[in-house]
Amino acid sequence: MVNSRTDKGYKDFHEHLEALEAEGLLTTINQPVNKDTELHPLVRWQFRGGIPENQRKAFRFTNVIDSKGRTFDMPVVVGALSTNPAIYSIGMGVPLEDIGNRWNDAITNPIDPVTVENAPCQEIIMEGDQLRGEGKGLDALPVPISTPGYDSAPYLTATNVTTRNPETGTQNMGTYRAGLKASDRLALRMVARPGGAEGHMHWEMWKKMGQKMPCAIVVGCPPPVAYVGPQKLPVGVEEMAVAGGLVGKAIRQVKCKTVDLLVPAESELVIEGLVDVEILEPEAPFAESHGHVALEDYNCVMEVTAITHRRDAVFTSIISQLTPSESSVIKRIAYEPIYLSHLRDTLGIKGVKRVYLHEALTNLRKILFIQIERGVPTTEVWRALYGCSNLAAAIGKYVIAVDEDIDPENGDSIFWALAYRSNPALDIQILKHKVRYGPKDPRTINGEESICLIDATLKADMPPIALPKREYMEAARNLWDKLGLPPLKPESPWHGYSLGDWNSEWDEMAKRAAQGDYLENGRRSAQYRRSDVAPNTSVRGLPGGPFDGV
Repeated sequence: MVNSRTDKGYKDFHEHLEALEAEGLLTTINQPVNKDTELHPLVRWQFRGGIPENQRKAFRFTNVIDSKGRTFDMPVVVGALSTNPAIYSIGMGVPLEDIGNRWNDAITNPIDPVTVENAPCQEIIMEGDQLRGEGKGLDALPVPISTPGYDSAPYLTATNVTTRNPETGTQNMGTYRAGLKASDRLALRMVARPGGAEGHMHWEMWKKMGQKMPCAIVVGCPPPVAYVGPQKLPVGVEEMAVAGGLVGKAIRQVKCKTVDLLVPAESELVIEGLVDVEILEPEAPFAESHGHVALEDYNCVMEVTAITHRRDAVFTSIISQLTPSESSVIKRIAYEPIYLSHLRDTLGIKGVKRVYLHEALTNLRKILFIQIERGVPTTEVWRALYGCSNLAAAIGKYVIAVDEDIDPENGDSIFWALAYRSNPALDIQILKHKVRYGPKDPRTINGEESICLIDATLKADMPPIALPKREYMEAARNLWDKLGLPPLKPESPWHGYSLGDWNSEWDEMAKRAAQGDYLENGRRSAQYRRSDVAPNTSVRGLPGGPFDGV
């Protein structure tokens, strides 16, 4: 068999784990952990326990058991693909700031994979009777239960589900959930909504032909290959070629043993089978990435024809469900630069600084923010809003444009912008015909949602932010630290700054006050006393006032 350590030009999953361990980003648990009740909840605490994103790690479980007391030889790894951006960066092999450019270049300049005869992923082959019966086939794999208490079965989550267009021969890889039904049967959910899974489109084509659809579920593969699965690439674009573009080298692939499909040669585990095109089966409940439990629906059934894996295979799982999660990080890091490039490069909109997909609780798809440079024409702001609302079918239910000084990761900042920089009667547009994503809503018409676009940018100059100027806040922080007070985590805004409605005279008055010379300011104002104005009348624009003629 081929040694996985040959010069491939990219890291396989084993080598990726070694890199994470070298960077202190992999925690190994050697004590017994129950995959059905403990494993995913333990890792989940990283996301719900107040641990900062940059401190989240991958977990490797070497002593996996189940609720029946069975043990498993195959370790389970969770969080090794995108628990935090640093892990994603290591998997991609590029600095975090270069990821957007790398994705854009890979999509534009894909590299076709190369086929090999022998591969590590086929060192162990299980077929026929080896697949059927308790403790065999799928039942022999340490598949965790993602959401104990709600999930109806162990589910494969870190999948690259591979199918083929029977007309063109092109393959698609998508990340779809797959629940265990028997030792040789899976329930497979490939999204059927408009703009949904290309795998489902393939299923429809095989159904018209009256033939079962060949399918291969890849679990654990070189990280760049794993990363293409969740991305929404154009229909007909082969993910393996884009993965080649990501690493700058052809990805090695091998033909499956029992179905006519090609899979990454360095995969940890491959489940081969045929998807029925006539019979559907109840699937779920399963806690989904939109943050709610997906209730039982009819979905596709896959009959397993073979399971192949490396001798030293590691079973890979991801934390999904309520965001933030590993599945949301893996999308956000790639989606945000793609959206930014779409606005800047494809639509040619000037002044767009950042696109941010809100992650926590809402799942990336619902709320999207555009940071826009001050002074951009209103037409461009709205072009950006419309552009973000229609790039992906299910992303952008609420699209909000904000200024550079508004931190889209801070909800209070967003509410602040909505409160003072938007007028609902003038700055909100409601559009129809958006693809629904999330729990079923009986109020939707034909399964559609609507879109709310909000311009929450400044429309005119405003007075400064009512906080001490930066130099005074910095000096006060130095004093804070000298006094040994609790460590500070500054939140934006933490100092005052001008929003245009300010002038040099007021600036000088503030300087005098800070220097203790406020009495001079009092003498100035006394010169402009008058009896012909009402309270709260602005001093500007009045004949004889301090700014007369200015």
